[in-house]
Amino acid sequence: MSERRGLLIILSSPSGAGKSTLAKRLMIWDDTLSFSVSATTREPRAGEVDGKDYRFVSEDTFRKWVGEGELLEHAHVFGNFYGSPKGPVETGINAGRDVLFDIDWQGAQQIRNSPLGLYTLSIFILPPSIAELHRRLVSRGQDDEETIAKRMQKSWDEISHWDGYDYVIVNDDLDATEAKLKTIISAERLKRTQQPQLSDIARRLQSQFEDLT
Repeated sequence: MSERRGLLIILSSPSGAGKSTLAKRLMIWDDTLSFSVSATTREPRAGEVDGKDYRFVSEDTFRKWVGEGELLEHAHVFGNFYGSPKGPVETGINAGRDVLFDIDWQGAQQIRNSPLGLYTLSIFILPPSIAELHRRLVSRGQDDEETIAKRMQKSWDEISHWDGYDYVIVNDDLDATEAKLKTIISAERLKRTQQPQLSDIARRLQSQFEDLT
């Protein structure tokens, strides 16, 4: 068994609040972090690689996985299905590797209520203002006006669930937010539940103490 049990680290935010950029920075900071590659029924965008960016599957396959309990969480977003395959996550945390999730509040809630919920760390990223959120969505140039309008409409639904998370950070400075995330993760890794070897260490110390008496 690994000396440390891995964490399921959930990052959530409305689109444009910076969670994807922050997730990439965390992966650079700690190369033992693995990213949970979501399955989706949507078509690949230009440059996206199957198995790296997403696992692109048919709707029939996705529904089959849901029925067989192969997804930790799943949701229907903008006309497509998204979900997190369970197998790679279980393998990762049992080997002591943290797994990073970029999912919405519904997915976060499902994971917290799953058998792996005990090992979950959830963090919500808030934008400094709605105007700044809109500016970021426009400036990244990924979506047309209609999609941006839909994302803005959905943003309040996301923001309204901020109080269901372990930690909440206002991302008004990317570097400062990154530093806060690193502090949170470093502390959570030391929790008793994440260190399964502690019982053996305590028993060994007790035995050594008894040998002295």
